[in-house]
Amino acid sequence: MNMNEIIIKKRNGGKLTEEEIRYFVAEYTEGNIPDYQASALLMAIYFSKMDEEETFVLTDAMRTSGDVVDLSAISGIKVDKHSTGGVGDKVTLVVGPLAAACGVPIAKMSGRGLGFTGGTVDKLESIPGFKTTLEPEEFHKQVEDIGIALIGQSGHIAPADKKLYALRDVTGTVENLSLISSSIMSKKLAAGSDAIILDVKCGKGAFMESQDRAEELAGMMCKIGNAAGKRTVAVITDMNQPLGRTVGNSLEVFEAYDTLKGQGPSDITELSLHIAGIMIYLGGKAETPEEGAKKAREAMDSGAGLAKFRELISAQGGKLDMFDYHDATNSIPVADLQEEIVADRDGYVSLIDAQLIGLCSQHTGAGRKVKEDSIDPFAGVLLFKKVGDKVEKGEKLATFYSSDKDKLASAIEEAGGRDSGAEGKAFVISQEKPEIPALIKTTIGL
Repeated sequence: MNMNEIIIKKRNGGKLTEEEIRYFVAEYTEGNIPDYQASALLMAIYFSKMDEEETFVLTDAMRTSGDVVDLSAISGIKVDKHSTGGVGDKVTLVVGPLAAACGVPIAKMSGRGLGFTGGTVDKLESIPGFKTTLEPEEFHKQVEDIGIALIGQSGHIAPADKKLYALRDVTGTVENLSLISSSIMSKKLAAGSDAIILDVKCGKGAFMESQDRAEELAGMMCKIGNAAGKRTVAVITDMNQPLGRTVGNSLEVFEAYDTLKGQGPSDITELSLHIAGIMIYLGGKAETPEEGAKKAREAMDSGAGLAKFRELISAQGGKLDMFDYHDATNSIPVADLQEEIVADRDGYVSLIDAQLIGLCSQHTGAGRKVKEDSIDPFAGVLLFKKVGDKVEKGEKLATFYSSDKDKLASAIEEAGGRDSGAEGKAFVISQEKPEIPALIKTTIGL
């Protein structure tokens, strides 16, 4: 085939054949198509778009570009969960143990964070000794033995996506629904679970700012998953303020732990029970999502979810001492240096800029600017107020933690200074109590 002709065809609005799409994905993955030609085709796709059939073929071609995990030897309906990325999103650490405690096998591969969004693997690695890499036999055996395993994504899963994503990131072709959905779903389908729930974020701290665009993306991913024989459901959720009260790896692990104890923030608890309920339903352990949510609540109230979390940590080599100490003292390990953000006026918190808080956390050392950056597990942000809370001048809004004074200063500068309350700063304070947006917007695919 002629790559130049494929580029011109898509540039002129033509529909690519299955053979042309598979040729492009295979040859680019093997290094036989140069970046400049791949970039040209991505730009042509960006402007001319792909229809559903083209998008399905592209997803499948990327799915089969590397290893496709076979979980058929594990009994039960395996359910996977994916978030499109958020600030303070530690939901996987809560819903995985809750669903597993209710009998749903969770064999999950998770990613690392990049930019202002966090990654589950980075959170887990803040637990001393925790192994995020297991051999396939170990992975399968652990799921069979205790019902859950959480590991880092193999580099051999959808290698075409890895190459194409890096290229999209530097060529301004990220924001195309076909390219986004095929990127996410190629990895999810290759990971081998029987059913998938997608948490698609919308708002200031999300990739999709508008709910309409988030629903469009969610609908397309559900169609791809269902067409591949995987029951796929999507939940559209708000990301205009951080989830919970912590942003940063160790901080978020402890908040997830407290949520499993029934002592977590209301938003994390609400979203976790909703998603866990759908997972339990998809896993065949409840007749309806509502019954699944009730079972998830029972697992939280009884301590079964917390026990499953501790079992997971122990099984993968993690030390439980830090959690035992936390239970006894209600304290958590944080970086040595800290600075507070305080309110510069009386009023109500009307906005907490999720993207800005995410960037602040990244500056403290809790996130990466590039893939090669190291993570400070004890850096991050602790929030004391949420949207709608009353606040007085001088009252503490957040504490920033870092092990590096220059990084801490950079985080404070990103937030707009130590005083907050005006537009353009991390927190906006108004005289009138704001309307609090719904956390869960809608569910697609049920």
